[in-house]
Amino acid sequence: MKKDPTQLIEQNREEILQTYQELHQLAEPSWKEEKTSAYIREKLEYAGFKVKTFEDHFGLVTEIVGESEDVIALRADMDALIQEVDGEVRANHSCGHDGHSTMVLYAALALAESGQSFKHTIRFIFQPAEEKAEGALKMIEAGALKKVKFLGGIHVRPAIEIPFQKAAPVILHGSTASIHGVIHGVPAHAARPEEGNNPIEAAAFLIHAIRQINLKDAHKYSIKITELHGGEASNLIPEKVQFTFDLRAETNETMDKLIKKAESTIQKIAELTETEIEFTLGEYSPAAVRNFKAMDLGEKAITSILGEENFVQECPSPGAEDFHFYTLKKLDISATMIGLGCDLKPGLHHPKMSFNKEALIYGAKILTNLLLEADKEQW
Repeated sequence: MKKDPTQLIEQNREEILQTYQELHQLAEPSWKEEKTSAYIREKLEYAGFKVKTFEDHFGLVTEIVGESEDVIALRADMDALIQEVDGEVRANHSCGHDGHSTMVLYAALALAESGQSFKHTIRFIFQPAEEKAEGALKMIEAGALKKVKFLGGIHVRPAIEIPFQKAAPVILHGSTASIHGVIHGVPAHAARPEEGNNPIEAAAFLIHAIRQINLKDAHKYSIKITELHGGEASNLIPEKVQFTFDLRAETNETMDKLIKKAESTIQKIAELTETEIEFTLGEYSPAAVRNFKAMDLGEKAITSILGEENFVQECPSPGAEDFHFYTLKKLDISATMIGLGCDLKPGLHHPKMSFNKEALIYGAKILTNLLLEADKEQW
């Protein structure tokens, strides 16, 4: 007998909340999600899923086989942040990945238990290392996107972005990147500065020049100094200075321009100050790109659970998400990330972050209906 998967989620309400609490307590940092992965794997295997694991990371992939080899999929992230909480530096789920894993897990369990047949194979991707913007690339390398036509995700949102019991069919994350560098000068005694070349002064020139960057672009962007280290004593000129610039942009195209302009500026300052500046691009994450077909499916899934009055058109966000590597690396995929209102306060990545756990129930239902809507499509 076929069952309604959203009703199954409702029936498993207490178990879902308990699972969330257990995942929250397991919090593990990027690339070390061993216990978290094992916990999710055990739940899936107990329900009859065959789970694919990997030798070099703790990601998981599992499927409900459909009539077609074409795949529709959901992705969840598993890692936590390392931060100080009440005076203790430890892994802490202040970005909601424990909630995302819970919702995707119970969408999988509900669809499997429903006894329904599906036109497409349904894949569930549990990904490591989102916080380092590296996990999605590792899952792509491992074949997680093979034959995927549609990919959905979800992220809890701060109350200032989306109110409780509302949701958006897309989160418009921006692109982020960092530039790490070292300025090599010539050390000298502070009494004889003419014998050296002060890399701290070169850093001052560089920071000023970076602040003058003007792209004349219609989309928002920013670049700013976030780290600067140099000097060990007050009476000597140091040999080198280390720096980091944080880059943000609304679109991938704007980010490309910003990176090129920053690199050109660094090279010019090196020439101007007669120093050697070594630098590398790190922590890159692409911006979201609207996919209107996927957004339409998201709208249907949201309104079917929360009603049209609780539908939010879109969720602009200044943050970043490595989910968008999936679309960057597979341009023909339809993908979107649901923005879930959940009364999240004070904010994402805050050590005291909390949200209304009722959102886990309607979030899991939205994801379930998102897959059911995607399964109706001809991909």
